[in-house]
Amino acid sequence: MDLTGRTVLVVGSGISGVAAAELLKKKQVKTILFDGNRDLDVAALREKHSVFSDMEILLGELSEADMERFDFVVLSPGVPTDLPMVNAVRERGIPIWGEIELAYFFAKGRVAAITGTNGKTTTTALTGEIMANYYKDVKVVGNIGIPYTSVAAETTDETVTVAEISSFQLETIHTFHPAVSAILNITPDHLNRHHTMECYIETKERIAKNQDAGDTCVLNYEDEVLRAFGEQLKTNVLFFSSERKLAKGLYLDGGDIFYADGTGTAKIINVNELNILGKHNYENVMAACGMAISLGVPIPKIVEVLKRFEAVEHRIEYVTEKRGVKFYNDSKGTNPDAAIKGICAMNRPTFLIGGGYDKQSEYDEWIESFGGKVKKLVLIGQTREKIAECAREHGFTDIVLCDTLEEAVDVCYRNAVQGDAVLLSPACASWGMFKNYEERGRIFKEYVRALKEE
Repeated sequence: MDLTGRTVLVVGSGISGVAAAELLKKKQVKTILFDGNRDLDVAALREKHSVFSDMEILLGELSEADMERFDFVVLSPGVPTDLPMVNAVRERGIPIWGEIELAYFFAKGRVAAITGTNGKTTTTALTGEIMANYYKDVKVVGNIGIPYTSVAAETTDETVTVAEISSFQLETIHTFHPAVSAILNITPDHLNRHHTMECYIETKERIAKNQDAGDTCVLNYEDEVLRAFGEQLKTNVLFFSSERKLAKGLYLDGGDIFYADGTGTAKIINVNELNILGKHNYENVMAACGMAISLGVPIPKIVEVLKRFEAVEHRIEYVTEKRGVKFYNDSKGTNPDAAIKGICAMNRPTFLIGGGYDKQSEYDEWIESFGGKVKKLVLIGQTREKIAECAREHGFTDIVLCDTLEEAVDVCYRNAVQGDAVLLSPACASWGMFKNYEERGRIFKEYVRALKEE
């Protein structure tokens, strides 16, 4: 699509909306900003972000006359695609893009794109470091916190862009075409947005929608949905497995990770040489290795990074020890499956802080994973009653309901004894109490570090 002479409506004034507007302004495309919050402080927004200083801003609702004034729409990921306003735009035949699609339209070079319910951030960070250890120009973007649109104008034909892509972002892709993609796993999440598991799966699988025979899709062989998906793809499929040897792909055998190309097998690393723990992280490592190998990175250059890579912030992150009690921040555990991995990583009796925004998740498997390891379940947020009821149904009754995260930390500290652990692994999103999981994790660490050891 040629954007010359077109007018674009950017929907959403958050970080993605700002970056999209800045990219469009750089490319001299006429842009209007729309935000559904009719009480938005426009003067403060213009002062904070210079890109909006002379840009027209519409608030609240779009009129019929407004609809006649733009040629296509760029949605921020947090804007549901089934809103009445979005449906009205769609009915008029106006193209709807997401931030990822807009960035890809202007970007150059090759893209390595990663999605999945859990493990995206760790895998993206690791893949980015591996690529940067071999290629000169590497960008790490997407749901990891840096909008793709914020770097798209700086890319060249030599750029390798490593992108963490959420299901929200995949809803609005059209031509987005990664050279290598990865789907790490699929378990129930964001059903309040996608409504059905079938829709959620279909959205995740869109990451490979435009790939062809010259591209690669890296998939988890132990995920039945992804195994079946791999059999349907026309692109090159590279599986990884933590449970069995593969004739072609990456696999974990004992403590060693191997790569088999169909003609021979090479050992990559022993897991004891890694600084990240747990089977789920070994799967993340295999996915990152598969993507790097697919883009031509030699195994020795991959191993150099694997040996020094540390766990990302907010993902089973060790915080500190006080009075013999160890504290861990797993704020990135925003759904039950991710939180199960947090519990599995604990090697001490654990005080577990959970609860938050209700994404219509079910918590039975999470509760069942406690396995005698959880001493007390301390719950906060919108889901605290729902989770407490589920826990009681499974015979777990040592439950405390708290109004704030600070209160939850205090309850855990007062009751824990030397040799215990306190784990923030909410199994829920942070919204309603915090801006995002990063803020929740940072505040948790502040509360923990402020605890007195007397």
